[in-house]
Amino acid sequence: MLKRGVFKTLFQSVDALVTGKGRIDDDLFDEFEEALLAADLSFRTTEQVLERLKGMVRDKRMSTAQEVQDGLKIALTEALGDAGDTKLKVAESGPTLYLMVGVNGVGKTTSLGKLAYRASKKEGKKVILAAGDTFRAAAAEQLGIWAERAGAELIRQKENADPAAVVHDAIIAAKTRGADLILVDTAGRLHTKLNLMEELRKIGRICEKELGRKPDEVLLALDATTGQNAVPQAKQFTEAVGVTGIVLAKLDGTARGGIVITLRQELGVPVKMVGVGEGPEDMLPFNPEVFVEALLG
Repeated sequence: MLKRGVFKTLFQSVDALVTGKGRIDDDLFDEFEEALLAADLSFRTTEQVLERLKGMVRDKRMSTAQEVQDGLKIALTEALGDAGDTKLKVAESGPTLYLMVGVNGVGKTTSLGKLAYRASKKEGKKVILAAGDTFRAAAAEQLGIWAERAGAELIRQKENADPAAVVHDAIIAAKTRGADLILVDTAGRLHTKLNLMEELRKIGRICEKELGRKPDEVLLALDATTGQNAVPQAKQFTEAVGVTGIVLAKLDGTARGGIVITLRQELGVPVKMVGVGEGPEDMLPFNPEVFVEALLG
């Protein structure tokens, strides 16, 4: 899931530090702080994690490097919240619908395609992809490639059509054809644009009219390589459209995956899926314990 290095090197020196000094002191915590910040945790999240770790060291009278390493794993896993929150919601009846939002260039359409591939090829679901980004012909074409790859059906309209009309058609098609899952792509223009927010709200109204409920998930696609820059972007989308989960793209090839923990701590929104490679199968459910193990190396 992540390239290892930052913490692996640190932990190799922890044993020598503890053994040589015979104690766990502030210098050791300073090194942990540096490593956590390098892994893209925010200052506030880093402080919270280290305070939890210091409390465990004190209360459990930790004295070995292994105990400290295990304590850090516990503190980081706790910061990611309840593992049950990371599971994608499924509708109790009728087709499930996920709305994917996010700015252009973060891997939104690709992530949606990978979700379709996983649901169809790995889980045996009948999937409909809705090309709700009607402002870029390339987006619908890209989604069409993914639909063919995943064995899913693509619903699209002409360029500049009403995105809500595409979603309406997709829901009707899903009901008629017994589809299990509707995945809706949306335009990725800047989240400050009022017309885009209104389009998303209109899609929500269509869902409530045709399904009797809001989208089962509003998933925000973020690029893991942008680091801390993802936080304000995520905050604005969450406030505007009620994001329920994050799909983190491009988590492969970086040791800076700590942004996952920061997003959880500062937004209260769980990461639900992570893209860990270029292949169609490289979209995985987020597992906090596995993630922390990879982060720490």
